[in-house]
Amino acid sequence: MALVAIVGRPNVGKSTLFNRLTKSRKAIVSDEAGTTRDRQYGKCEWNGREFSVVDTGGWVVKSDDIFEEEIRKQVIITTEEADLVLFLVDLTTGLTDWDEDVALILRKAKLPVLLVVNKADNFDQYYEAAEFYKLGLGDPICISSATGSGTGDLLDIVVEKLKDAKDEQVEEGIPRFAVVGRPNAGKSSLINAFIGEDRHIVTDIAGTTRDSIYTRYDKFGFDFYLVDTAGIRRKNKVTEDLEFYSVMRSIRAIENSDVCILMIDATRGIEAQDMNIFQLIQRNNKSLVVVVNKWDLVENKDQVVVKTFEAAIRDRMAPFTDFPIIFASAVTKQRIFKVLETAKQVYLNRTVKVGTSKLNEVMLPLIEAFPPPSVKGKYIKIKYCMQVPDTKIPTFVFYANLPQYVKEPYRRFLENKIRENWQMTGCPIHVFIRQK
Repeated sequence: MALVAIVGRPNVGKSTLFNRLTKSRKAIVSDEAGTTRDRQYGKCEWNGREFSVVDTGGWVVKSDDIFEEEIRKQVIITTEEADLVLFLVDLTTGLTDWDEDVALILRKAKLPVLLVVNKADNFDQYYEAAEFYKLGLGDPICISSATGSGTGDLLDIVVEKLKDAKDEQVEEGIPRFAVVGRPNAGKSSLINAFIGEDRHIVTDIAGTTRDSIYTRYDKFGFDFYLVDTAGIRRKNKVTEDLEFYSVMRSIRAIENSDVCILMIDATRGIEAQDMNIFQLIQRNNKSLVVVVNKWDLVENKDQVVVKTFEAAIRDRMAPFTDFPIIFASAVTKQRIFKVLETAKQVYLNRTVKVGTSKLNEVMLPLIEAFPPPSVKGKYIKIKYCMQVPDTKIPTFVFYANLPQYVKEPYRRFLENKIRENWQMTGCPIHVFIRQK
């Protein structure tokens, strides 16, 4: 999936444009410059084309703000990763030195850039945009991200530009297993162990792998693509934000995969960065297998330690806890075949079909024994349920007399009971309550 980055100096309206493109309110919008300090990630769909949008922090030079150096790094990294950059400038303040600084970097980046002039609230102001030709980035596109004026025309141009974005040349219909995780968790080592050759460069330097690499694996009765992810550090950028690198590079791999194999370093435990990637997997409704790598380096391997480690992982990732955890070592090849077997099974779990009569036979007595709690003295009755056919994710609908009063905890109860009775480990489930 193509990646579009929104860059520009503070307070030009990047977050407002991001919210409009993604039809969300994820990014905080404020008149105070520099409100966005971390990247925001979302999806946009236009004319049948779907692409990812990243909102970066504002570019500032020689500021007292301690976050500015990190924000600048993120802008540079984003432009390296993106297929298209929307360079946002502010019509009301006109051309500034900061705009010229960003334009200089974008001209060197050698990737498609659209110069977007924001806050053009009426057509009379469009003539004032002519001064931005000085930036050398082509014709200015006038919009108002606050009112939505001009954003349709902008999206038409974005979709047209993205036609040239290169997609991975992989066959359709073959499962894709993405190996994701923070830098130096052992992703490339695991894939090399799978394919039996050192096709992927492995070093102790975090971030050696530069791109997502697709490897066809068709041995021992398996046939799928393995996707290795995450990024290199250039010598002149050894201080780069590695967390940003790993998450940025994992976005595409996760979006284009069927099953995500999340690598966790046994010597370091589960960290905030692992949770960032886990949340990306959940947000994209992908199946999950957790692999605790470097298990050979752990001295105490008794069952109590294993159970404690497992409990800690599930506790951090709650409420979704129904996924397999495998303790393995890519170097010694301990349990790596089990990783493939489990990933294949998790992939097949998405295709489980439950007959309507069987579903009602199992679920209705459970619902009768543990009904939804009454709200305002009104009793909720669920009389019928079914699985929705032909969905990418197992989807179940329960028909109730007062669906608006069924809260999230009860929805999770229904999901857990479905998981207990049918094999759907590792894959997401959608549960909907509808008017009967």
